[in-house]
Amino acid sequence: MKRIALVYFDAGGGHRNAAMALEQAIKKLNHPWETHLVNLQEILDSLDIIRKLTGLRIQDAYNRMLRNGWTLGSPQLMRMLQALIWVYQGKTVRLLEKYLRELRPHMVVSLIPHFNRALCDSLHKACPGKPFVTILTDIADYPPHFWIERQEQFLICGSERAVQQARELGHSAERIFQTSGMILNPRFYNYSPIDRESERLKHGLEAARVTVLVLFGGQGARKKMLDIDARLSESGLPIQLILICGKNERLQAELRAQVRPMPRLIEGFTTNVPYYMQLADCFVGKPGPGSIAEALEMELPIIVERNAWTLPQERYNAVWVQEKQVGLVVKNFDQIVDVVQQLLEKETFAKFRCNAKKMRNRALFEIPEILSRILQESNS
Repeated sequence: MKRIALVYFDAGGGHRNAAMALEQAIKKLNHPWETHLVNLQEILDSLDIIRKLTGLRIQDAYNRMLRNGWTLGSPQLMRMLQALIWVYQGKTVRLLEKYLRELRPHMVVSLIPHFNRALCDSLHKACPGKPFVTILTDIADYPPHFWIERQEQFLICGSERAVQQARELGHSAERIFQTSGMILNPRFYNYSPIDRESERLKHGLEAARVTVLVLFGGQGARKKMLDIDARLSESGLPIQLILICGKNERLQAELRAQVRPMPRLIEGFTTNVPYYMQLADCFVGKPGPGSIAEALEMELPIIVERNAWTLPQERYNAVWVQEKQVGLVVKNFDQIVDVVQQLLEKETFAKFRCNAKKMRNRALFEIPEILSRILQESNS
């Protein structure tokens, strides 16, 4: 029985979601593998400097930042975090080495950035010869020292750009694997089709009206969503809104308190995003890799924002949306009314919808086979 460690943390939620989805996919294949979900934060809690200073774990501070939109200057904050990680590299490696000696994995798979030097070093010390794999859960890397390091590892990339970045850092072709996209939850492949018109009516929406889904990840983004709701609701456009607030209960309450002339469906945290995406015609949100991948799997044209407040690792995602011609990118959501109007022009919408349909993301099913190949070659 091969032990596979899947390493994640809870900053933003996407890393945990990817790890859990991959674990489910692996189990369905009945490989002789024993998967272990490893929350890095729990192993490194004693080194959490942010927690010592503020009382908050790093991941909780990050999630609070997302929820409140405190993302201006995030590139500088990231470099400060990376400097702290480097200062504590030795202690980090020792803690991880101790953990891995006890687990004795046959492979470590990282689904997180920042810590891949420490993870790789600790694995090679604890379990020499065992393969270390990094799966990028962003569309591209944000160098230096974010996802891809100059070290002995395998890399699984979801875009041509990430593959190019890996080659530029000297990784050989046999250690780089490209998938057809980002890891998606199995729900995006196993959902039941709905009668969209009747389901809309159940929620107080109009059956035939163009429906815009607004979603800013699991933490919500209070100021942005309130502003988008106000602008679109008062725009006079023949549309209606689905607003998913995630775990942001304050945002949900504030939206419900507003009386608007436009039909709106307001939802909190939900694990049934495919259902709400089936109700919608297009997607508005932040350029997170998970949100973009989910919207495209449900064939929804996209509107995302890219500016100084955009997280640095997500800025290329907006460029990718433009390159693939699956949606529009705005500098600021102040322009949301004009951009929604532009997106819904018949020819524009048809082009983006057609390009979205062409995206065949099977990464969730491709990655277990890649891991199997790496294990076989490592044992030969």
